[in-house]
Amino acid sequence: MDVFGFQRSIIIILILILSIWPVRLSGRIAGWNLTRRTRARRKAIVARTNGEKEDYHEKERVSPKSEDAEWVEIESYPAGSATNGGQAPEDWEGIIAFFHPFCNAGGGGERVLWAAIKATQKRWPNAICVVYTGDHDATKSTILERVESRFNIHLHPPTVAFLYLQTRHWVLSSRWPHFTLLGQSLGSLVLGYDAFSLLVPDIFIDTMGYSFTLALCKFFFPRIPTGAYVHYPTISTDMLGSLDAGAGKGVNAGAGKGLRGFGKRRYWHAFARLYSRSGQDVDVVMTNSSWTQAHISSLWGQRRTKRRKPYPVEVVFPPVAVEDVEEAIELEGPKAIQREKVLLYVAQFRPEKNHDLVLRSFARMIHSTSTKETAGARLVLIGSVRDSDDAKSVYKLRLLAHDLKIEDSVLFVCDAPWPEVLNWLRKSWVGVNGMWNEHFGIGVVEYQAAGLICVVNDSGGPKADIVIDFDGQSTGFHASTEAEYAARFAEALSMPGEATVAMRKRARASSKRFTEEAFATKWVGQLGKLIDIQQAIKR
Repeated sequence: MDVFGFQRSIIIILILILSIWPVRLSGRIAGWNLTRRTRARRKAIVARTNGEKEDYHEKERVSPKSEDAEWVEIESYPAGSATNGGQAPEDWEGIIAFFHPFCNAGGGGERVLWAAIKATQKRWPNAICVVYTGDHDATKSTILERVESRFNIHLHPPTVAFLYLQTRHWVLSSRWPHFTLLGQSLGSLVLGYDAFSLLVPDIFIDTMGYSFTLALCKFFFPRIPTGAYVHYPTISTDMLGSLDAGAGKGVNAGAGKGLRGFGKRRYWHAFARLYSRSGQDVDVVMTNSSWTQAHISSLWGQRRTKRRKPYPVEVVFPPVAVEDVEEAIELEGPKAIQREKVLLYVAQFRPEKNHDLVLRSFARMIHSTSTKETAGARLVLIGSVRDSDDAKSVYKLRLLAHDLKIEDSVLFVCDAPWPEVLNWLRKSWVGVNGMWNEHFGIGVVEYQAAGLICVVNDSGGPKADIVIDFDGQSTGFHASTEAEYAARFAEALSMPGEATVAMRKRARASSKRFTEEAFATKWVGQLGKLIDIQQAIKR
């Protein structure tokens, strides 16, 4: 045995431990200081919540409203079981903080946030749900009113609180014109410190994808359980692969060529290693699809295993307004309206949504297929225009439609309200998805619930989770290339009547896997694990 070699190894290990120890100690000291500084605000939040509870119940006793009936008797909600919250007691009274700096945006990520809070309130009525937000232009009442009008989700106001961040500009992409991925991630550390300066919660959950804030939480407060709901990985193996010329797809396809490409490749790989470390200590990880699950498991899984995290990465499908769509749209009977030969694509006007592929595919079908089924077909593109970049995208797409000689058969609908979207879902024939590696695809689920024949990209969530066989038969079509899309469009429009009706019914039945109730059941099961961890630590 090499005694001197063994001694050198021991010395090196001791040096490493001693070098890490001061850093960890500084984190604990900072965490203790943050806890001490925010103790008064915590007491104030609890006191205000108790006061609002009393006022709310008194108001409901005097003048009850039917839509709030479920909250009047909320204290009687059933206790937990292995599937609806583990052993976490019904009367748990801690503070759960949701890190969602853009909570008033009104998108699919926000639907997940509010549905999660509603499920939490119903399962643990004494818990306080705090949202860290940067939406200074919105009060609590205006935010909750928007939640009701946009998502038809009714929350229990007394047990929801909002804390306003001052440093949200640190995570805006406009602040980081270069090295954007790294810049926004480092900026989220500033935003995370801002959040903990306002309140140190009992449980901390990131619902927007800022995984560096989870690492920061563990650095300051190693005993606070952390959870993540991941809509998409900040970086993925598919993104890294897309840099290869001829092998990748998406907006960065082939960007790894030349000296600049070499630098981009090294930067992305270095960031991927850093991102892997950011998720290694997260206690409970949820993803919105099996595609996201696979990538997060690849990036975080090995490190989480080494850190002995007992819970694997779980898929919790986001809630979709399936019931609302079904109620509004009849597939059969006297209330069902005649479908038009319309191909509908609902997606934001962003480059990654691949509108140009859809336009070219539609033009190919129109110019190469001359059947009575495809004659007179129209393409309707519905999406939001967030800024000048989106407006430029729409302008370029209009020019492309003109160049393809299909401008008379294409309709652009910008910033349509939900009733107008619902009307198009009611009368369209085909639902289209063009994005490569869409992480989930809420719009595709809405297509299915509305009974559209889906033609989706042969990748990501739409392929793996949504447009899959139901009862052993197809619920739609997959395509990748312009030729494949054109062929699938024509096939969807040309199916026999009975086959079309049968596929519409299968698609609607399949969409029931993504209801708000299904989401709530999975959510409380995962949150129950965090509460169990928190209680075990307290004991």
